[in-house]
Amino acid sequence: EMEAKYTRKMQALRDEMDLRRKTELHELEERKNTQISELMGNHEGAFGAIKNYYNDITAKNLTLINLLKEQVEDLKKRETVLEKEKAEVLLQNKELTGPLQETQELVDELQKKLVHYYRDKEALMHSKAHLKITQKELKDLQWEHEVLEQRFSKVQAERDELYQKFTRAINEVQQKTGFKNLLLERKLHGLLSLLEQKEVELSEVIAASNLSPSALSLVSHKLEDVLSSKNATIQDLQLQLARVCKAHNDMLQTFEAKLTAFGIPLDNLGFQPLSFP
Repeated sequence: EMEAKYTRKMQALRDEMDLRRKTELHELEERKNTQISELMGNHEGAFGAIKNYYNDITAKNLTLINLLKEQVEDLKKRETVLEKEKAEVLLQNKELTGPLQETQELVDELQKKLVHYYRDKEALMHSKAHLKITQKELKDLQWEHEVLEQRFSKVQAERDELYQKFTRAINEVQQKTGFKNLLLERKLHGLLSLLEQKEVELSEVIAASNLSPSALSLVSHKLEDVLSSKNATIQDLQLQLARVCKAHNDMLQTFEAKLTAFGIPLDNLGFQPLSFP
């Protein structure tokens, strides 16, 4: 019973599979026929398009060939006419060779004259332009000359005035500086003499007093302090004297530079400015 049961099932499955296979084969056959039909239609359309394209080309080529044949015939006729005209022109050229040569020589001579004329004309234009520029430069130079003369007169007046001012200033500064230097030198010599006198007096006092070493040391320290103070005063006076001398020398250098800038010789001063070392 089991064998019969499975035999029936096997038969039913075979029948079902045969039916499915036949159905799939039928569908595959239909798709194949459809694709074949589409391909044939596409090929026929492409073939028709190519056929029409080449037919058009062939027709155009035939038309072009006929047109070219007509053009060739026209060209041959035109060539015949041109050959006749060429022969006539060659004959005319032979007849005109002599006058043409003469005319060519005349043209060459006239061209040379024309080149010389253009050169002369250009040189004349350059000369005129240069003359205008020169005239303008002359006017500018004349105007500058007048301006410079006015400025020169003004500068001369300023120079004379400045020269007088500097001369007065030099005299005043020399007098003041000389007087101040003289006072400083006298003061310095007085202090030095006073210092020497004090040293002598101190030596005499120390020798006459017979001071003890401690008292003598104290007096020596005080004396050194006094001497240090006096030396500082002397150095200060020397620095003041040096500053005054330097200021005087700087003023002289400035004055000489101004005189040189205005073109005034130093010998025109009439005196020799005092300079300190």
